[in-house]
Amino acid sequence: MGRKIAIVGAGAVGGYAGAHMVQAGEDVTFIDPWPEHVQHMRQHGLRVTHARDVPEFSVPVRALHVTDVQQLAKEKPIDIAFVCMKSYDTAWATMMIRQYLAPDGYVVSLQNCMNEETVAGIVGWGKTLGCIASSITVNLPAPGHIHRGAGKGGAAHTVFRTGEVHGRITERAKEICRLVGTADSATVTSNLWGERWSKLVANVMGNGLSACTGLTGGQMLESEPIRRFSTRLGSEAIRVGQAHGYQLEEILHLPPETIARAGEGDEAAMRACDERRFADGKRVSSEQRPSMGQDMQKGRRTEIEFMNGLVVREGEKIGLSCRANAALTDIVLRVERGELKPDPRHITELRLN
Repeated sequence: MGRKIAIVGAGAVGGYAGAHMVQAGEDVTFIDPWPEHVQHMRQHGLRVTHARDVPEFSVPVRALHVTDVQQLAKEKPIDIAFVCMKSYDTAWATMMIRQYLAPDGYVVSLQNCMNEETVAGIVGWGKTLGCIASSITVNLPAPGHIHRGAGKGGAAHTVFRTGEVHGRITERAKEICRLVGTADSATVTSNLWGERWSKLVANVMGNGLSACTGLTGGQMLESEPIRRFSTRLGSEAIRVGQAHGYQLEEILHLPPETIARAGEGDEAAMRACDERRFADGKRVSSEQRPSMGQDMQKGRRTEIEFMNGLVVREGEKIGLSCRANAALTDIVLRVERGELKPDPRHITELRLN
């Protein structure tokens, strides 16, 4: 208590975590570039709902539009800034909040993808921490409304993993764990980079597919060719991560090697993957869309170049070809530009040797 917290990007993940912090009595300022969202938060607060087993709640919040952030110069400095923007907005968002940090303040990347290096390039490695939100399934269906397409993880699944870039367990990593732990289960990790790449693999397997097909998570799961292609995407990403020396954690509640072998055609591994994914699918609303599918619906830029595109680029560095990820990246960019319409046939009719 007593620390001044900024949530830079009050979208699905930032809004969800931040609303729970406010509910717990923390001093939180929300900063966002969407005028209607900011205005709604100012007038009505933030409303949080769940698809399963959790009562909804609303909290009054302090919300600033990015054009109002200069007000912070007249106030007590920010102790902890959570950057929760899309990956392509990381640099400017970090630059914006940097000047309002306390001398011992720091920035936490609570985002998808691998953005700690970008953050550190602006505030320094000593002021950079990471926090992964795993299988959180949240969206922003309307201004001021955060919805989670599932219940809470609790003992069944640790949602938040917080850590230092150097891997040591520190008091500030524990503090971040406590803060995000107001929203759901959380732990401090000594393996931030392995956790990051493992979450990237999970995103690689679903986000771009939803964006280019227009399908929900449940619909993708029911399509065998799309499910198989999803596994191949994950397999390529796992092999790249292993080659880079990352210590990979469980991915979609499966050992990484199981997914990797399934994507390479191992029938036993494929059966294990299907069994696990169908079981997990029962705990999430079938109408829930991965974040990139939501972005495509809203006409927003996607993070495909920071997800599947990153896998391709990192694979090239070590001589690994990631043909499935390269093909998907190209398709999503074409849909994003309006050259194609979202359609499952982009994947079901794709031929890759």
